[in-house]
Amino acid sequence: MKYGMYSDSELPLGDYRCPRWDPMPDGKKNVVVLGCSHTYGVGLDDDSHWVAHLSKHNTDRLHYWNLGQPGASGDKVVRILYGSQKVIHPSIVIVCWPFWSRRERLGEHAKDLVSYDSVLKDEDEHTDKNNFLKNVFLVEKFAEQNECKTFHCFAQESYHEHIPNLNVLDTYTIKNCWPYWDKFEQRVSYNEPSLAADGEHYGAEHHKRFAELFVNYFGKKLK
Repeated sequence: MKYGMYSDSELPLGDYRCPRWDPMPDGKKNVVVLGCSHTYGVGLDDDSHWVAHLSKHNTDRLHYWNLGQPGASGDKVVRILYGSQKVIHPSIVIVCWPFWSRRERLGEHAKDLVSYDSVLKDEDEHTDKNNFLKNVFLVEKFAEQNECKTFHCFAQESYHEHIPNLNVLDTYTIKNCWPYWDKFEQRVSYNEPSLAADGEHYGAEHHKRFAELFVNYFGKKLK
């Protein structure tokens, strides 16, 4: 099925940081991980972003597909998810939500819009919240119809209080999980954020710790 830029058997054009799905490997459940540049891993090596670390969990049963896209909004996350339905056939859906102020505008070409874009001058915290909840609903409806498990987390700002009845990593984000103090691991506290090679995105330490937190929180359900 395909209408306009929405399809259930074709992913939107983009550079996805995962193996090709044609042909699709057999014998394991497929996990799709969706999000923005923080999930894609901008500025990080292939083995340093949080999805790469997550992909080491329960590998006998699970095959992971990093479908994060730089600049993606919640709108684009949903469009990618629906495009994966008959391509990847996900059994588990993990969304690392970007800022809810972002939108995707579908004109002649799809365009990712951020909060300071002039097109979004009439948006506010109420429209941001309700657009986010619309996208959560669409993810959950996809999961209901395709018998998927869903897990939610956040790249920078957390909106967990708005979706309390779902599987949500509610305390930590990629942004706030580092620096931290652990008396069993450290003698000197970490005082500065770690940055990726581009000097803007969060570095390898953020991603490694975030993946550990995610697995500690949801590992028993990721099967």
